[in-house]
Amino acid sequence: MIDADGFRPNVGIVLARDDGRVFWARRAGQDGWQFPQGGMNTDETPLEAMYRELAEETGLQPEHVDVLGATPGWLRYRLPRRLRRRNQRPVCVGQKQVWFLLHFLADESVVRLDATEHPEFDVYRWVDFWYPANNVIAFKRRVYQRALRHLEPLVPALREEGPGSEDDSGNESGGRIGPISSNTDHD
Repeated sequence: MIDADGFRPNVGIVLARDDGRVFWARRAGQDGWQFPQGGMNTDETPLEAMYRELAEETGLQPEHVDVLGATPGWLRYRLPRRLRRRNQRPVCVGQKQVWFLLHFLADESVVRLDATEHPEFDVYRWVDFWYPANNVIAFKRRVYQRALRHLEPLVPALREEGPGSEDDSGNESGGRIGPISSNTDHD
């Protein structure tokens, strides 16, 4: 489903722990890291798509998270020309996204990157809230910055003053979960 301007509807997910650190995952079989995200089906609301993508990409269910907020309206980014599928009609020039901020409520043992036959991610870690804005692939940086700027006031740990627990790399903990397939769908 691509709109009249060539943008594919999509949802993005910022999953935050109690300490304000966020879930950051590496695309299976690739070097790129990103937040969970994915396209919307024609019969889904953004919230429904978010819960489906959350389950597919992390194995998490609604009871494992609390929705703290979402960006108002769509945030858009354009794909570089080299990544556009020219033989596809209509041509997709980019994605328009609603971003959700989720509070992670469960034990980390419930995270399952192998929840589907073709996992999106093969490893994850928890990083400083702003780390992804400067470390995602370049063409997504502006939309990440806009989403994080809007969602930051909703993160309880970032509203409170107190000592942080980050290191210089932004890395604290993470894991490789389950068997990994090299076949992936690309959002």
